[in-house]
Amino acid sequence: MKYAVLLLFFVSTLSCKNKTETQSKQTPENSLVSQSNSPYPEAISKILEAHGGLTNWNIYQTLCFTIEKGEESDEVHTIDLKNRRDHIDIGMVTMGFNGSEAWLQDPEGTYKGNPEFYHNLMFYFYAMPFVLADPGIIYEKTEALVVSDTSYPGLKISFEENTGSSANDEYYLYYDAETYQMRWLGYTATFGAAEKRTGINYINYGDWMPVQDLILPKSISWYAVEEGKPTVPHNTVNFKEPSLSPEARAETFYSKNSQIESDL
Repeated sequence: MKYAVLLLFFVSTLSCKNKTETQSKQTPENSLVSQSNSPYPEAISKILEAHGGLTNWNIYQTLCFTIEKGEESDEVHTIDLKNRRDHIDIGMVTMGFNGSEAWLQDPEGTYKGNPEFYHNLMFYFYAMPFVLADPGIIYEKTEALVVSDTSYPGLKISFEENTGSSANDEYYLYYDAETYQMRWLGYTATFGAAEKRTGINYINYGDWMPVQDLILPKSISWYAVEEGKPTVPHNTVNFKEPSLSPEARAETFYSKNSQIESDL
């Protein structure tokens, strides 16, 4: 798969968290503090509102989107937003997460990636910035990112202990100072590494589209990095046919036997 190598070391620490967890009240002294009744810092609240608002996001149970793959089979992703089960169709290949483990149906043995890594990675990229409102997150101000003479204010995202599979991962959200729309995501990843990685990878979020009452990505682009700053795009992922529904799919849809059952 074209994106598997690129994404292998990006492991979403958000993906393994139980949605019923509560946010800890213990935060570092330099953490941002909400200025209202919101459990989120003011900047995060404004970013979420700029994309349609967390209240609207929480209405929905099921998210679907398709990733264009050119000459290869498109990827159709379906996610249960409440329990984070997922199901991906890639031609004859099907994979997903049933709530406890990742699975793969590959009758012809053509899939070269790792479903345990891949099954939810594109969902977390696509569902920005809303997944950054998940439980167990610590927000801190960070130095602005300057790209082409434009300065983007930033927030550092880290995680409470025992949150997800790699709580030492760090993410950096950069946003438009006027509109508060998200513009860049920086990330390091530690999963599978003996030591914490220091280099930051950058994804540009400059192409948005309305989906129901929310604003979600139309495309995202990974950038080459020189001297710690993003320079030119080197890989773009295009999304199409997005949909949101307040209704849940049947639990069996997210099971390994879902494709087999549908063929009977």
